[in-house]
Amino acid sequence: MYNQEQSSSEHQHHNRLSPIRIGRIDYTNVWPIFYHFRPALTKAPLELVPAVPSTLNQAMRTGEIDMGPISSFAYGESSDRYALFPNLSVSALGRVNSILLFLKKPLREALRGTIALTTTSETSVNLLKIIAQKCYEETPTYVPMAPDLDAMMEVADGALLIGDHAIRASWANKTYEVIDLGECWRQWTGHWMTFAVWAVRKEVIERHPDDIKQIVEAFEQSKLRSLADPTPLIEEAVQTIGGTHAYWHHYFSHLNYDFDRPQQQGLQLYFQYAYELGLIDHQVHLELWSENMVG
Repeated sequence: MYNQEQSSSEHQHHNRLSPIRIGRIDYTNVWPIFYHFRPALTKAPLELVPAVPSTLNQAMRTGEIDMGPISSFAYGESSDRYALFPNLSVSALGRVNSILLFLKKPLREALRGTIALTTTSETSVNLLKIIAQKCYEETPTYVPMAPDLDAMMEVADGALLIGDHAIRASWANKTYEVIDLGECWRQWTGHWMTFAVWAVRKEVIERHPDDIKQIVEAFEQSKLRSLADPTPLIEEAVQTIGGTHAYWHHYFSHLNYDFDRPQQQGLQLYFQYAYELGLIDHQVHLELWSENMVG
């Protein structure tokens, strides 16, 4: 019996030594949660792994990354593998300012034609498909393309861009009507829309229960500091991406980083529609991390 316990504790010791890999995407919409996050302060063995959203979603699925912000749709596809942190997300009630549909024609007409889709976001792509089919009862032809508005508009009636590509294109745009999908969703359903969630693989919770608690608290502290004083984020956004202080102040203040009942209800509705349209092949139930999840 003694030897068994010893080997078990050695196994745990080994697992404690292997770092928890946290995926980090550099989209401005997640900056507030990462900006003041300092791995050294958590005492947990951590490694921050930079990635673009699509590769982060994939790396989480395969276990190369243990936790991080993943697209809501990627969570829905593999929801049985993950738990969600209850106070962290990228959500909006209405305008998001970075999930934008650019149109050559009136919306309903464009939805009867061709829409070029960014290849960088499953959540927004599927949100557009849900709005087109459920709200407008239209099924456009979709063409996946690299996020280049001019090239997209050469072949399509509308183009969906997200993140910093959408923001830059909206600044330069003098030609096209622009529809904010977050606002479109709110007007139609009355609900919040959550674009990214903070997920952790369940086996990592089993291995590192105390570390996970510290990490969650550190991310929440970063979020609170960023919201209390967004000036450093605004300065950095102006320097690295462009635009005005006023624009970024408005941008950060209109996103929401919580994941409480209102955000959860909006996301549950999104998943329900995705299931009804066959975009996801199973009913999705949100599972939230809590300190007593293990055991």
